[in-house]
Order: sequence, then C-alpha cells, then structure tokens
Amino acid sequence: MNIQCIKTGFLEENCYILKKGNTYLVIDPGDDFFKLKNFIDGKVLGILITHRHFDHIGAVEDMVREYQVLVYERRNLQEGNYKIGDFCFRVIFTPGHSKDSVSYYFYEQEIMFTGDFLFYNDIGRCDLDGGSFEEMKLSIEKMKKFDHDIIIYPGHGKKTNLSFEKEKNIYFNS
Repeated sequence: MNIQCIKTGFLEENCYILKKGNTYLVIDPGDDFFKLKNFIDGKVLGILITHRHFDHIGAVEDMVREYQVLVYERRNLQEGNYKIGDFCFRVIFTPGHSKDSVSYYFYEQEIMFTGDFLFYNDIGRCDLDGGSFEEMKLSIEKMKKFDHDIIIYPGHGKKTNLSFEKEKNIYFNS
C-alpha cells in the first residue's frame, strides 16, 4: 500500500491518500480539493473521517461529488474489522479530542491513522466542544493494548510509532 500525506489548509492538516493497485481511500480530506485531486488517478473507493472538525472535512463534499463515494465516520460505523476493496482495517473509537473521534488501524501494514487523538509525543486538545480528558484517558488505555511496532499517522505533524509513545508520551505514563 502506498501512502501519500498532503498537508491541507492553514492548520496544515494531514490528509492521507492510500493507494492499492488502481484504487484509493482518502482519509480526512481537510481542504484544497484540487490539490488532492492531483494525487488520484484511479478509482476512489471511499472517504474515511477521523472526526468532523472543520480542518479535517473541508473537501469532503467536493470529493463525494467528484467520485460518488461513501463517507465512513463514527456515525455510520461500529468498532470492528472492515474491508473496502483490497483495503482491510479495524475501526477503533478513540473519543477525547471529540465525541466522534475514530482511529483506523490497517493491521496488515501495522499502521494507524489517529486524526487528532494521538500526535508525536502528545495528544489532541480536550478543551474543545465535545472534548473530554476522561474519555481521552480511556482511549489511551485502549491504545496501550496494541502492538508496539504500529506506525502512527496523526492528523497534524510528523508520524510516530506506538512504542515511542508508550515510552515517552507523558499522557501514556500518567
């Protein structure tokens, strides 16, 4: 699987375009639809949303209109395993930054897209509408049960791995 990270909008949100063969999944198309479209030259199978804050969904309507695809998010998913085309992943509810926060774990590649739940050596803000530090702590406890080698692709900033976060991230050790 090929992963392209494109920074979008003034908050430099990470949109991820995943490619397998000639098919694509788009994670968090935050803005800059025409910029994102330049990275797609095949069939888009769906759009995965980690949460509905404006910087993560700005180009969703344009993507849906252009590619006639479904949007997968907290309100139409359950926790568990999914397969869209050749893409296999697990949906994990990770509230704390927002009520609708979802992480997507692509277990065959050992990679996870966490939106604004987990960043390099940090976590997402809990003081915004729908945020809860108590829920964040429960989501962190859930994440501690996953394999150390998982690569984390966050909603902003650089990627990290779960081993580093378990060892160095103060929120994982409090």
